[in-house]
Amino acid sequence: MKKLLIALYAGLVLVMAAATFVEQVYGTGWVEEQVYHTGWFGGLWGALAVSTGIVFVKRALWRRLPLVLLHGSFLVILAGALITFITGEKGEMHLRPGVAVDSFRHADNSRSIPLPFTMQLDSFRTVYYPGTEAPADYISYIRCSLRDSLSAEGGSAVLHEQISMNRIFIRQGFRFYQSSFDDDGLGSWITVNYDPWGTGVTYAGYILLGISMIGMLLARRGEFRRLLNHPLLKKGGVFVGLLCCFAGAAQAQKSVLPVLNREQADSLAREQVIYQDRVVPFNTLARDFVRKLTGQASYKGLTAEQVIGGWLLSPQAWRKEPLIHLKSAELRRLLGLKTPYASLTDLFDGPVYRLQAYWQREDGQSKLAKAILEADEKVGLILMLENGTFIHPLPTDGSVKRLSATEVKAELLYNRIPFSKILFMVNLTMGVLAFFLLLYHSLQRQLPSPRKRMFLRLARVAFSLTLYAVTLFHLTGYGLRWYIGGRVPLSNGYETMQFMALCILLVACLLHRRFFFTVPFGFLLSGFALLVSYLGQMNPQITPLMPVLVSPWLSIHVSLIMMSYALLAFMMLNGVLALCLRRAGCEARTEQVEQLTILSRLLLYPATFFLGAGIFLGAVWANVSWGRYWAWDPKEVWALITFLVYGAAFHGQDLRFFRNPLFFHLYLILAFLTVLMTYFGVNYVLGGMHSYANG
Repeated sequence: MKKLLIALYAGLVLVMAAATFVEQVYGTGWVEEQVYHTGWFGGLWGALAVSTGIVFVKRALWRRLPLVLLHGSFLVILAGALITFITGEKGEMHLRPGVAVDSFRHADNSRSIPLPFTMQLDSFRTVYYPGTEAPADYISYIRCSLRDSLSAEGGSAVLHEQISMNRIFIRQGFRFYQSSFDDDGLGSWITVNYDPWGTGVTYAGYILLGISMIGMLLARRGEFRRLLNHPLLKKGGVFVGLLCCFAGAAQAQKSVLPVLNREQADSLAREQVIYQDRVVPFNTLARDFVRKLTGQASYKGLTAEQVIGGWLLSPQAWRKEPLIHLKSAELRRLLGLKTPYASLTDLFDGPVYRLQAYWQREDGQSKLAKAILEADEKVGLILMLENGTFIHPLPTDGSVKRLSATEVKAELLYNRIPFSKILFMVNLTMGVLAFFLLLYHSLQRQLPSPRKRMFLRLARVAFSLTLYAVTLFHLTGYGLRWYIGGRVPLSNGYETMQFMALCILLVACLLHRRFFFTVPFGFLLSGFALLVSYLGQMNPQITPLMPVLVSPWLSIHVSLIMMSYALLAFMMLNGVLALCLRRAGCEARTEQVEQLTILSRLLLYPATFFLGAGIFLGAVWANVSWGRYWAWDPKEVWALITFLVYGAAFHGQDLRFFRNPLFFHLYLILAFLTVLMTYFGVNYVLGGMHSYANG
């Protein structure tokens, strides 16, 4: 039975992983029809559930209440999903003003499903962020006429309701969600979900899962408490590193270009404009403009305001200035450029736009075509600036709320301090040095001399102080972004990587006194996360949220997932260190390897539980936002795969190979590949509904 259970478990993981790649070839509809919505796929889950139940009975595991609740919650969730699949109905309805509708169209077979009442659209409205054209919400004002109830006048009772993003209308088991709208802005498309039993059962499973996870952590005789009180963990760590500081200075170049003087430019920086669909200081717009063109926040020692002001004052002089950064060597060769920078005049041959001719000869998917498009976007920004369509001052009628003086100062401070750049440089530098020193010290077979011990003790204090300092610095930058944007910064890839780096630093701060080797781990992992956010194709601009993302469920969901990823990354590095220490072979290193093994087994509990809670809270958010708590989107599937892969590591009592420290650490190192696939691979390879996470 054990072998069957393992085969079913591994088979499900492999089937789901393969399905996400097959989906890219044959499409979502084909995979849903041939895999996710088939009897054989449901049979795999059912067989796994039955096999788990048989093992529980044979081993008399019902005596361990938290364990029973945990596995029982999975059975309840599966039961809820089965009920939804069998009894649920999902579709959409099209509403136009004054037209009564008493049915909706099924999503799969387009058959008409009657409603026990009629729906009619009174009006549809798009709400915009103040002073912008960015949608803040979509609202359908509807009337619902009940057939089985009479008003005081003897006619059908009528309910007047609103349906908007994250605000649903529920009646007699039918749930209505705002989905889309007509091009003329008058009609509305509503998603309809009828699932009176399945959703409730599934939610009950989620609640039971949360209770069981807390019970697993608090149970006095549980494995987590036993690991927490293990004598080896109380010894703490003996690993240290070396504090290193570095600084640099840059000399500003003098320029003969016509520009505003510094006093005028600094005054202009505080003026308020509308940019990226929100009110910002002019400094934010100017910095983005200069960074887009040059790759830097300033140019030849000139501030961004001086550059824009100078261009507006004397565009002919600035058109000859080589400040447009072209990354493509092939494009530079075609243009006859000897440096990576081009002037605007380099891109024109009289009135002829040279990039247009190159573009017409290229396949739209080639690297050169993409480089041309990137250069064309920069040219477009310059032409918008010259034509007066790039800068949008605040309207004088007071219809748009101005920023307070404190908000302006906060955004200027955030713009002037390159938090991400400073942090990733400091963290990676210290992390690399500390990790090599950690290995050097750990692999020594003799105890260090008293002088070396004193040095190591001082270095440990220095490392700890630096860790606290960079954490506080990162927290300050993240807090400023939160204050400026007026929301929790968790809406795109840049912000989630920032939050993940912060979580890693906080974990290192909590663990470093007992396990000092978490200090270099914290520096390295946070540094790489910040480097990815800094160099990757992620948008660091602070913009209003898409309407579907304006939900507290999103913030909680992403926070839990990122905290889980931070802990899983620590476990991966623990495994790398443990494998390195095993090569030393001496008795002292054996104890350290055991210590690392115990720590990873301990962290496995909160890491996996955070991941599970994040997944299922994400399902709640999805249900609230678009009426479907699980859609087999590639992001959802890979998150579930990650949860199952790490969940297998808990079963050391049944699976003997997990008791072997070497196998355990190798498994955790390889398991982290599923985390990378979930966060990066899905976004950049597979796509899906969660592709907004890139931006």
